Amino acid sequence: MNTSVPVAADRLIRYEDLVPCSLAFIDCKIPGSDRKVNYSIIGAGVTQSSEQFVNLAEPHGFALGVAAMPHGVTNNLHMHYTAEVFMVYRGEWVFRWGPDGRDGEITGRAGDVLSIPTWIFRGFTNTGPDDSWIFTLLGRDESGGVVWHPNILETAAAHGLYLTRDNMMVDTALGAPKPGGDDLIVPLSSEVIATMRAYSPDDMRARMVTQDELVWSEHALLDHVLPGHSSMLAPVIGAGMSEDRNAEAKITNPHGFTLEWLRIPAGAQVGPFRLASKQVLIVREGALEVELGLDDDATSAVAEPWATFSIPADCWRTLCASKRGEVLVSVTTAGDARPVIDWHPDIVVAARAAGIAHDPNGYLAPVALLPAA
Repeated sequence: MNTSVPVAADRLIRYEDLVPCSLAFIDCKIPGSDRKVNYSIIGAGVTQSSEQFVNLAEPHGFALGVAAMPHGVTNNLHMHYTAEVFMVYRGEWVFRWGPDGRDGEITGRAGDVLSIPTWIFRGFTNTGPDDSWIFTLLGRDESGGVVWHPNILETAAAHGLYLTRDNMMVDTALGAPKPGGDDLIVPLSSEVIATMRAYSPDDMRARMVTQDELVWSEHALLDHVLPGHSSMLAPVIGAGMSEDRNAEAKITNPHGFTLEWLRIPAGAQVGPFRLASKQVLIVREGALEVELGLDDDATSAVAEPWATFSIPADCWRTLCASKRGEVLVSVTTAGDARPVIDWHPDIVVAARAAGIAHDPNGYLAPVALLPAA
């Protein structure tokens, strides 16, 4: 076997592989926020605990984690320097934002995606069942950590918790000494907070894509014309890998990654193809078989709901839906540029024979309308 081809099972992170951390952030002892659970799936993200377990530490250009907490529990006001995107996979969540968290509220439900802008305070509360679940995407490998509202830092200190300048938490109740003044993080001043951009409820609603708003394309991928290769893509953030020239994402500002939904009917497949960027799949519905490599070098693994699969750059992959039912999966691709698909030559030849090929801009078009070359 070619050792350059990764073993598929090594790239699969199942729901049962996730390891919770209940002391990940500075507000973990504040009443109303003391039952939060954090998971770091890809990259450490912005955890402030040295005890946080990370399933896959290798850099991807973004980080993936999970926020999970019982009904009524709140994640307090904080800010990020890089993109923060919430993918609601289960339950109901209320998000709020602004210097005091009162500029507006928006509710996210299963299937909704919300991108909260950088450099504004935000917080959220689980208003659904105890098992509500959010996957969180953070832009860049080094995101700069969490910047907490000054009031949260003050309240945390009353419970013996402090943040150092490298964004790590110190719990003096466990016997650790309080960091010296030069080592403590400096809270944002009221003057700095006053310079933050204000977002109205309408502004924030423009940064949410609900499941009902998805615009699906049945002609998004070259192999859709081949028997057994039907699939659909719906863009959410950035251009994504859609080869449909009419595909447009609702959220277009740079995040450091693109995001789209992929639907594959029962028994159908996509591929084989490869990308120059890393790509992460999170299954929401159905069972997805991911095959990495080609022919004798290929290995495969099955991702069930809530499982994450990381595909390395420049790696051939074939995505197959179980015969039991269709698959719905989120697709996150590193980088802001449109990821250009490199299809297996057999796919290119067969699609051309079926009358479809790429135009000079990389989008799909009838062969009859393309230059002879």
